[in-house]
Amino acid sequence: MIQTLFGSTEKTSGLFERMKDAVSRTRQNLSERIDEVVSFSKEIDRNTLDDLEATLIGADLGAATTHQVLEKLRERADRKQIRDVEELKRLLKEELLAILNAANTPPVERAEGVPEVVLVVGVNGTGKTTTIGKLAQTVRSQGKTALLCAADTFRAAAIEQLEIWGQRTGTEVIRTKAGGDPAAVLYDALQAANARRIDCVIVDTAGRLHTKSNLMAELEKMRRAAQRLIPGAPHEVLLVIDATTGQNGLQQAKQFTDAAAVTGVVLTKLDGTAKGGVVIAIARELGLPVRYVGVGEKAGDLLPFDPQEFVDSLFS
Repeated sequence: MIQTLFGSTEKTSGLFERMKDAVSRTRQNLSERIDEVVSFSKEIDRNTLDDLEATLIGADLGAATTHQVLEKLRERADRKQIRDVEELKRLLKEELLAILNAANTPPVERAEGVPEVVLVVGVNGTGKTTTIGKLAQTVRSQGKTALLCAADTFRAAAIEQLEIWGQRTGTEVIRTKAGGDPAAVLYDALQAANARRIDCVIVDTAGRLHTKSNLMAELEKMRRAAQRLIPGAPHEVLLVIDATTGQNGLQQAKQFTDAAAVTGVVLTKLDGTAKGGVVIAIARELGLPVRYVGVGEKAGDLLPFDPQEFVDSLFS
């Protein structure tokens, strides 16, 4: 499974501290604002929670997710069950964690002795190619083998960028000329992976096609090509979303979710925004688990996502 290949080599405490650093701006935007809102109230009631609504939306949970969370808290407030700000934060954490856990489905199982096949999809400019390089680094740091497949053949720059990441991480890139057939280059990559007993093949895909039907047709063609060599492939389809684009990026990503049979999300540039609440919106609105978060530009700046650690880091 992908978690086996991409599991962390860091201690959990180290990952938690890195997550806390990444969401520091969101924490300031959220947790500290909650303190301010509550400080003006003698008791935590519906009026207090109404004031909290703008804070949650400001952290980019989105209006629908914010409404869901606050409705449950309002029921408790009506029964005088929220005593103080610490109780409010504890209950809020419970609600956020429940949303994340509900979407936290495991990747598809793969047969023994075949490569893990991971398609990476997303709009150009979200950090897709960088994410692929970081995934390769994660696999290699565990002593596993990886192969990169340059199947975004519509952009010559995409192939060149992937080759740069291949050099940085010591990972071979299987490519064809710009304008070539993406399914054909994927087939070549999987043949090579089978022959060399590679652990994981990470596939770059087109970040821009003219219509949703074109996107769906191209990805379906790639899926069929993969399954001719490796039954059940791809085992994971990761959608890359730029955290700094917030709700706009979420709406843009929905076309990929529908067209590409996405199984998980990589959220990039989490350290560059105060709107990390988009993680919660992704889980609720797309029904998808966040698998990894990008927290910098270096090869090692990709963290496996843990719902409990993420929620704790927002309030610690």
